[in-house]
Amino acid sequence: MFALGIDVVRSTFRRPFQVREFIQQCWFVVSVTVLPTALVSIPFGAVIALQIGSLTRQIGAQSFTGAASVLAIIQQASPIVTALLIAGAGGSAICADLGSRKIREEIDAMEVLGVSPIQRLVVPRVLAAMLVSVLLNGMVSVVGVMGGYFFNVILQDGTPGAYLASFSALAQLPDLWISEIKALIFGFIAGIVAAYRGLNPAGGPKGVGDAVNQAVVITFLLLFFVNFVLTTIYLQVVPAKGS
Repeated sequence: MFALGIDVVRSTFRRPFQVREFIQQCWFVVSVTVLPTALVSIPFGAVIALQIGSLTRQIGAQSFTGAASVLAIIQQASPIVTALLIAGAGGSAICADLGSRKIREEIDAMEVLGVSPIQRLVVPRVLAAMLVSVLLNGMVSVVGVMGGYFFNVILQDGTPGAYLASFSALAQLPDLWISEIKALIFGFIAGIVAAYRGLNPAGGPKGVGDAVNQAVVITFLLLFFVNFVLTTIYLQVVPAKGS
């Protein structure tokens, strides 16, 4: 899988680049992920806002509810939700597509003809997953913050001014950058794992189905581990605002 990732990075800069395939894959990934991602981001942001609002009320720190909930959504919840939907919906579809091509021996036929399946099929799909992850991450951040604002201000009788003031006082631009970087890396991981399992099915239709399940599970495990590493590095490198 690591070798496949290196091959994808190398093949990205080789000509010819499959522009038509890349655009088609971007549209396909968006079509299967945008609606579920939007629907998941609303309750995700609401749960975080309600939980943090309850905790801040207990310790008498209601003025920091906006900063805590928004930073939690942007730094952690947004890239994780995006990656899970990319892996669960887009990645499984990519894996099934490549796996079906493999068992029909289309991949072997391309290799015999001298066409690189990595450059022709895998690179556009991985780049599409990365681009769509970054764009969906922005959408999830906006929807999650709006949902958190609504539930905190309307349901928990919070103050709109305090919610926005605490956010502007503690948030900083690197918080958004780390969110987008996480989404980019998560999209790359989801695309690589899906492509690897799709190109190496056990054999037959049942093998393709097993490969799809394995791709989703492996991607989830890698995402949480990589998220832990990136978060740890970010908190050590970037100082908190006001510290």
